[in-house]
Amino acid sequence: MISPLHIQTVREVVRTGSFADAARNLGYTASAVSQQIAALERTSGVLLFERRARSVHPTYAAFMLVKKGNEVLDALGSLERELRTMATGQKGSVQLGSFPTASARILPRALAELTRDRPGTKITLSEGEPDELLPELLDGDLDLQLVYRYDLFPRTWPEQIVETSLMDENLVLCVPAAHPLAGNGTRTVPLRDLDGETWIASRPETSGAQALVRLCKSAGFTPDIAFRSNDYAVVCGLVARGLGIALVPALGCVPDPGLRMLRLSRRSPQRHVTVLCRSTNTNPLVKVVMRELTAAANALECELTAQAS
Repeated sequence: MISPLHIQTVREVVRTGSFADAARNLGYTASAVSQQIAALERTSGVLLFERRARSVHPTYAAFMLVKKGNEVLDALGSLERELRTMATGQKGSVQLGSFPTASARILPRALAELTRDRPGTKITLSEGEPDELLPELLDGDLDLQLVYRYDLFPRTWPEQIVETSLMDENLVLCVPAAHPLAGNGTRTVPLRDLDGETWIASRPETSGAQALVRLCKSAGFTPDIAFRSNDYAVVCGLVARGLGIALVPALGCVPDPGLRMLRLSRRSPQRHVTVLCRSTNTNPLVKVVMRELTAAANALECELTAQAS
């Protein structure tokens, strides 16, 4: 079988017209080059060089081998460069999973930087709640998954999963602009004052809805939840039209003229945004994407803090 080494040797002999000169340029002995050429001639069944007293003369087969061989070497060089860019995270593909508010607020920043610096990178996104996408992460269909967890609803992940913190966000009390609390001259509200209010929350099985119930229970009441949606744009829209109040993660707050954002007077509970990865994942792009996600989340967290102050 012809190898890249054979092609390089034949090419150098053709160029120099001498086994000795080719050997010297390649760092071999003249005997080693002669033996290599002889072995290649035996396996291929064609004569590559006519041996003469002071030189060797390439046959048509040798010229053809060099011409076609150069194409092969160029293709191998291109392949090596391609593999090198993948090994260093300069190119490749990465599969992401995310929940909607992170998809809307964190991912656009992170992925814009990533694709600008590494235009050959292919990114795919699957969106859903943490428990919906976790099986895909465990099966290897996802490289990374953005998830969340609440102070009042802690959770753990399978042992083969590595969790990295991205940002902490406060839960914001959203009330209609016409609500009495919106014009009381303060931006903080005691939780106990919200007993008897009509609430808008996410679906009952979500950790956000269960965290709300636990929070209200700690203040001595059960929230009267009239509307439910996992889309915080819908939740904020309902609040802005005077249909109730809601406790919304900062990332999910959608500004609206009919809505006011307040804080609970005691230390606000938080939602923590993290990213999950299998400990055995060897995709070089994982570290690159993690770096961009962290930078985007840090910048966004600073903006949210400034808006709340």
